Amino acid sequence: MKRRKKVLSVVLALLLLLSMGTAAAATEQAQEGAEPENSGNEETELTEEERLQQELDAVYALPVESNEIKEWPQGPGTYGEAAIVMEVDTGAILYAKNLDGHFFPASITKVLTTLIALENGQLSDPVYFSHDCVAFLKPDEASIGMKEGNLISLEQALYATLLASANETAYAVGENVGKNAGHDYNWFIEQMNLRCQELGGTNSNFVNTNGLHDANHYTCARDMALIAREMFKHPEFFTIAQTHEYKIPESETTEEHIFQQHHKMLDPENENYYEYVVGGKTGYTSDALSTLVTMADNGSMQLVCVVLKTHGKNVYPDTRNLLEYAFTNFSKVAAADYETSEDIQSIGEMQAAAVNMSGEAGAAGTTGDTAETPEAGEAASAENAGAEGSVILPKGVEFKDLEVEIIPDSDVSNTGTLEYRYSGNLMGSVRAVLSPSYFQKEAKEPEKTEVRKNSEPDLKEKGKAGRWKSLLENKTKTEKIILAAAAAVLVILVFAFITLLVKRIRYKKRKR
Repeated sequence: MKRRKKVLSVVLALLLLLSMGTAAAATEQAQEGAEPENSGNEETELTEEERLQQELDAVYALPVESNEIKEWPQGPGTYGEAAIVMEVDTGAILYAKNLDGHFFPASITKVLTTLIALENGQLSDPVYFSHDCVAFLKPDEASIGMKEGNLISLEQALYATLLASANETAYAVGENVGKNAGHDYNWFIEQMNLRCQELGGTNSNFVNTNGLHDANHYTCARDMALIAREMFKHPEFFTIAQTHEYKIPESETTEEHIFQQHHKMLDPENENYYEYVVGGKTGYTSDALSTLVTMADNGSMQLVCVVLKTHGKNVYPDTRNLLEYAFTNFSKVAAADYETSEDIQSIGEMQAAAVNMSGEAGAAGTTGDTAETPEAGEAASAENAGAEGSVILPKGVEFKDLEVEIIPDSDVSNTGTLEYRYSGNLMGSVRAVLSPSYFQKEAKEPEKTEVRKNSEPDLKEKGKAGRWKSLLENKTKTEKIILAAAAAVLVILVFAFITLLVKRIRYKKRKR
């Protein structure tokens, strides 16, 4: 008995020693493991400069959707979260980064304000500054110091709006153009949104004329490019935008005001000057960061470049890189000089299209919930007809490489539109007279052509449900009733079989 107790004591002592050793080892390992963790934190603790650089690198690395197109010229990254380069005459999108993502525009809003003012007013119209025009201003917001009761012309107000980015004059433009048209400031805002939609913009909502921050005031790169493209129909805009200094003279109601151009790419004495830039508008708020709209013309092509939410001091270098990329890697050619199809008798005026890119392939894309690799869409408006009948060719691509779709005006007309695409991207739309042979071919197999164009994509999108729906759509009413009855009988038979099977199993259990 004593011997057993001794043995038990020895065993317990050994167990105690082992447990203490294990605990000590575990503690030591934990301490050893903690040491590199602490030192790691010390090593990864970033300075403010390093943190900002990481942020810049992350934005620069965001995907450029146009670079994903097969054999498309590879464009540069940007320190802006969204960017676009659009060719004005054709509406072709040459560069695309997060085209449809929502961003705050800041003062580039004033490009649209100017467009609505030019379309609905006269430069000689009076602009009176009411209490509402100046009461909202905060000390740190852009202004030229207009006061309640001041009276100037719409032309003078637009100079202040575009050059000095004066927020009170932008408000006064909206209020006075609205009143002169028999409405008010809110009507002017409605026109801004309606006009954006008419131009093909679908991802914007404007709630003021100046771009001061509002959570419900947003746009996207594509929409701003469409708006800026439309400005090429208004030479008055470029006269204002290219002015380096402007003076509103003293009058009975108004003090003298002198202000300068803010877009540095238009200033020959600035290091950011770019010889091909012909217009544009700057923007900045702490929420929007730097935004910039720039129009350029090198004599061969006219471009619109928009960059949104640019981090750091990169808004001008990014814009320059994008413009040089587009001018270097794309060219504009006349379709009539290259088109040889027997279906086309002659090519007339081009109908340039405001490009709407979305889907599987294209020079556009979005991030977030609507992310996609895009393709060119349909023409937005015949109002954008150009005079040259041109298409855009990416570097290394020949005219014969373009896909062409013929869209007749009607069954009784021999005219139509030719839409030229590359990898799904609309590169230009041209008006044409179609040959008799084209209509003879179409008359032979009209239904086959329609099915090939419309049915297959629908089935891919809808999957099995789409195939069943397509199957039913091809049946007569009687056939549909027979199919429905057969389906009902099948369900009843399956239910009866299951019921019989359950009863049989229960019977066997009772028998046991």
